Amino acid sequence: MDIHIRVPEPLVAASNGRLREVEPHAYGTRTYHWHLSNPINVYNVALNIASYRIIEGSLKSVAGDTFPIQFFVLPEDYEKGVVLFEEIKDHLRFYEDILGPYPFRADKYGVAQTPHLGMEHQTIIAYGAGFSNTAMTRGNDLGFDALHHHELAHEWWGNLVTNADWSDMWLHEGFGSYMQPLYRERLSGVDSYKEAMMQQRRGIANRKALSPDSTLSSQEIYAGHDIYSKGSWLLHTLRYLVGDDLFFDILRRQAYPDPAMESVIDGSQVRFGTTTDFISLAEGIADQDLGWFFDVYARQPHLPQLDVIRDGSTATLRWDVPGTDLPFSMPLDIDIDGRRQRVDMQNGIATVDVGEASEILIDPDNWILREGNLKQSESN
Repeated sequence: MDIHIRVPEPLVAASNGRLREVEPHAYGTRTYHWHLSNPINVYNVALNIASYRIIEGSLKSVAGDTFPIQFFVLPEDYEKGVVLFEEIKDHLRFYEDILGPYPFRADKYGVAQTPHLGMEHQTIIAYGAGFSNTAMTRGNDLGFDALHHHELAHEWWGNLVTNADWSDMWLHEGFGSYMQPLYRERLSGVDSYKEAMMQQRRGIANRKALSPDSTLSSQEIYAGHDIYSKGSWLLHTLRYLVGDDLFFDILRRQAYPDPAMESVIDGSQVRFGTTTDFISLAEGIADQDLGWFFDVYARQPHLPQLDVIRDGSTATLRWDVPGTDLPFSMPLDIDIDGRRQRVDMQNGIATVDVGEASEILIDPDNWILREGNLKQSESN
């Protein structure tokens, strides 16, 4: 795509792709000629026009090539922009480390200050957080600019891998939302990660299936915002189920199914994706059937609940998915008077010898998305 924007001087037109030329005209106007060398979704095309000052730099990609970074900032916020620019580069390093190379390095990575909160416009992210870490987190400071971090996530989850249908939109928003707790884990450790996940847990409305089989409208799929927090928690629980090594391999291969694609910059790296595709990918890498997992967490709205019945020295644990007859075989970590064990829940039921234990903590680290796990731990 070629984008040509004529503006009066001294206004600057920041748009997608790489700037080829600024063409001067009579009467104090000039045309900005932008060119995208990669495919783009039409909702990602953006015109940002203001008296911007431009902060510029570059980053060497994990793929080995170097790409330009540009931050278009209002003059009165230039110094704040200089500070955030360093954080922007760290965000990019994080994403490349976890997911693979920045997909559009043939053009640029750009950010433009805007009057609206934010949007994932390809190569020219809209940034309207006002240099506040909490602009999109309801006052919760994660220790970094969460708005920029989330919109940057969409360069992979949305612009590199694009949902094939509105019912697959959690592949954009849930994956994008999960990246903030992951980044917090890198900055501050696992306890900070868990805290961020519990903040997201409070935002799950659970009004409908995360990825229904029927086609929904955009308004229907965004209602309740479960595609953000519930999608993120699905990934959190999947991480527990398959373990870190396999989980992070699943994340990277969701972005780039073939490692050879990580070196591609001609546009053939972009693709459409569906929930079914992701399930197949995860099953192949984990080498196990995960249909039961996604049937419960993605295809219907009800959260699983755990029934615990103690009878003397034993405790019977049973999973139930209200309103359904769906099987659920999620294993459980249990602390029995401070001794931890993982309980296999084949067919959704298990009996555990608890002896004379005075306290039993179920899922003490809050890995499993289930009904009633808003508490730090559970005692039975």
